[in-house]
Amino acid sequence: MFNPLRSLVLLLIRGYQYGISPLMASHCRFSPSCSSYAREAITVHGLLKGGYFSCRRLLRCHPWHQGGYDPVPSCKGSQTMNKAEPDTTNRFDGH
Repeated sequence: MFNPLRSLVLLLIRGYQYGISPLMASHCRFSPSCSSYAREAITVHGLLKGGYFSCRRLLRCHPWHQGGYDPVPSCKGSQTMNKAEPDTTNRFDGH
């Protein structure tokens, strides 16, 4: 279902990613970056819950946090998105 407010927020995030972020030095502590995390969280969970996850993530983004891999929490019942670490196995090992 089309939600104009959600679309506007996603457009603003995309504008930041292409217009402002390249002008700043890359100091992201997390993977994925906070703006990518926000886009995914809002897309998967909606504007309110995704916005909540995004704000929590931004509050953790400070010099005293170690950062690291921090995926968007999965929806209840879905097990494909919430992995502890990214899949680094090589499925094509030449055999």
